[in-house]
Amino acid sequence: MSGITYKTDEQILAMRESALIVNDIHIALREEVRPGVSTAYLDRVAKRVLDDHGVVSNFLGYYGYPANTCISVNNVVVHGIPNEETILQPGDLVSMDCGAVKNGWHGDSAFSVVLPGGDPEVTRRRQRLCDLTEESMWVGIAAMATKKYVGGIGQAIDDFVCRQIPEPGIVEDFTGHGIGRSMHEDPNVFNYATRGRGPRLKPGMVLCIEPILVDGHQENYTLDDEWTVLSKDGSDAAHWESQVALHKGGIWVLNKPDGGAAQLATYGIEVAPLG
Repeated sequence: MSGITYKTDEQILAMRESALIVNDIHIALREEVRPGVSTAYLDRVAKRVLDDHGVVSNFLGYYGYPANTCISVNNVVVHGIPNEETILQPGDLVSMDCGAVKNGWHGDSAFSVVLPGGDPEVTRRRQRLCDLTEESMWVGIAAMATKKYVGGIGQAIDDFVCRQIPEPGIVEDFTGHGIGRSMHEDPNVFNYATRGRGPRLKPGMVLCIEPILVDGHQENYTLDDEWTVLSKDGSDAAHWESQVALHKGGIWVLNKPDGGAAQLATYGIEVAPLG
């Protein structure tokens, strides 16, 4: 990372193309994720969508990462490598982080689902965690529209999470980020309150807001594959991420076909599409 790069409206429109390809991957994965399939199978589903669009994953080969997606199940916090051995089970909490690059512009977003079946109490607890993580993401996006500094995003997420009983843990070791010609750009977008305000929110910023919550303590460790991160106490984790542009007219959630209008309306925020 080497400083914030501010995008023109034309560049934001180009980034939306990549972001919507990632949304197409999400749609395909939602249709195919179910008990009995492997995470490697889901990675192949994502690859088919990428091929259909004539683009590539920005995950594959990133610092040697060996797959097109990150698929993290239950107590895998993030960066789960798809494989044939991980077969999904009823009630599993599955987080799917996907990316695409088109014409040099990057798209990156994530979502989580809880599979039907399994122990009812475990499934209920996992669904609550999934729902709270998604809502915390939208709280952060709404803050991007109303706050003056990037730090206000993390403050809003932190405030929301702290109001929940029982309170999930915010995983502080992983943050959101800027995005553009590179998948990870400045600034870091913390998912928790910090002393510093961070940089001022300005038109031209495109940020990935991606809280990760755990149903327990945030401490984690990384396997010998140097990617797969697990919660130290075995707690389940959920991960949601959206790619959001701020321009002179307002904000626009690039990976959502409606620009995030439906969800942000509940916070009294109107999205501002370009083009």
